[in-house]
Amino acid sequence: MLILDEAQVRQHLTYEALLPVLEQTLVRVSTGAIIQPVRSVLAIPERDGRFVLMPAVDGDLMGVKLVTFFEQNISLPTHQAVIQLFSATTGEPLAVLDGRLITEMRTAAVTAIAARLFTPHKPLTVAILGSGVQARSHLTALRLVRELGEVRVWSRNPANAAAFAHATGAVPLPLEEAIRGADMVVGVANVSQPLILGRYLGGRYLGDTQFVAAIAAVGPARRELDDEAMRHASIIVESAEAARLESGDIIASGAPIYAELGEILAGTTPPPPEESRIVYKGLGIAAEDLAVARIVYEAALG
Repeated sequence: MLILDEAQVRQHLTYEALLPVLEQTLVRVSTGAIIQPVRSVLAIPERDGRFVLMPAVDGDLMGVKLVTFFEQNISLPTHQAVIQLFSATTGEPLAVLDGRLITEMRTAAVTAIAARLFTPHKPLTVAILGSGVQARSHLTALRLVRELGEVRVWSRNPANAAAFAHATGAVPLPLEEAIRGADMVVGVANVSQPLILGRYLGGRYLGDTQFVAAIAAVGPARRELDDEAMRHASIIVESAEAARLESGDIIASGAPIYAELGEILAGTTPPPPEESRIVYKGLGIAAEDLAVARIVYEAALG
């Protein structure tokens, strides 16, 4: 059985390779060609942690991602994972892959796919809320699908925002200023309460036509957008089944889901009107991890 650590996984992954593969994967999810139940989550309350199981079957390959979220980690990443691959023909174990980088890159790549569908063809002003791993990976992936003009960054930690700005050329700004007038708002800060608001004290954070990629809050009790931000938006998801069970933003606001990404990519559902607010609520699904793990596994076999 093949065992691949993160350094070996990195050798075989590029965003250029991920984007077309993940587009086809999202289409296959929406047509039912890939089998994937909603993830199972086991809480570890004494350590403020979660242990997550994400299985999927796609043709001749099946796999399960085992993910840990330990939010109090300081010297270690808060998110860690392994992916176990099996033959879907014989059940034979094939490989174990480190899953941290796969999770990082597939998350940003799917956001980039959504941005390509829902943002205008012009230099974009992008507001990134958060300054960690996902902020950097999202910026890298977005630059492959759109020309970026001004990049803004907000973080709870001003030093982290300044470091991100220095490394990437972004402009650190207060939250409201970062969001106001941006073509695209990317939510990747670790939050459980709404950070992106439709209105506040008679004013606005979000405009009526901004595209929001909301990636940060996964789980039925966690939110990153308030009701006003959700109410007047077309909501796009990877899996409607998963979103109705796992997105606190959708559950609490009661906002209807407009479509899955795969339905729009396949042309079975038209895109929302261009002059509207579109929210891509990203949760991450097992089919994406399996598709990326397949790329690495097949490349490693040569």
